[in-house]
Amino acid sequence: MDNIKEKIAKLLALGESPNENEAKAALLKARALMAEHKLRPEEIRQKEDQEVIRKTIGIYCTKMTDAWATTLNSVIARHYCCISYRTRPYGQKTVQLGLAGLEDDFAICEQTVRYAYDYVKSRCKQLTAEHKKQGWPGSEIRQICNAYGWGFCSGLRTAFEAQEQEHQEWGLVMVVPKAVRENMATMKTSAFTTAKTDGWLNHYAQEGYADGQKFDMSSHLAPEDERKALA
Repeated sequence: MDNIKEKIAKLLALGESPNENEAKAALLKARALMAEHKLRPEEIRQKEDQEVIRKTIGIYCTKMTDAWATTLNSVIARHYCCISYRTRPYGQKTVQLGLAGLEDDFAICEQTVRYAYDYVKSRCKQLTAEHKKQGWPGSEIRQICNAYGWGFCSGLRTAFEAQEQEHQEWGLVMVVPKAVRENMATMKTSAFTTAKTDGWLNHYAQEGYADGQKFDMSSHLAPEDERKALA
């Protein structure tokens, strides 16, 4: 077990590398090993206590545009031992997404949310371009993108649930630590209500659902030029 802890510690150290791909690969591998061996981050690092990190992550949305992002944040946060939240300056419609978690959990969760968000936004960009060429009005294009986003969130949730059923022992580590729950006790953590996804929008919601189900978090470790092809 000591060898495993040493390996994970080294991976977590690599997670601080300035090389983005190397850092992400190391953090994801560390998470997999921690789950496999039922280890919490505080059992790996030498320091007695890990700080609870609570901060916004630079992703914005409204009830009309990209509202699915609040649910995406929530779905991923639960799987990475974090709590999601949203904050909105008084009198403004735009909210910013945030996360709270222990240091290592937060680092992995934030990178995962950012990649999943960019993935959905890339597809929405494609859908927008395609339908603009066909003369669709902006209001309907927005509904299309939202339907796809909500579908993606639902598919991703299904994929996570299937993964947890397959690896039931992960439940021992995939739990939000008490310190994080206490830190977030007074924060608003709800997501926006799901938008319309039935009728003519169902096609786009189903596409999003399928993409969410097969979404591979490790695919964001592909070469930079390949990732740019999604944009």
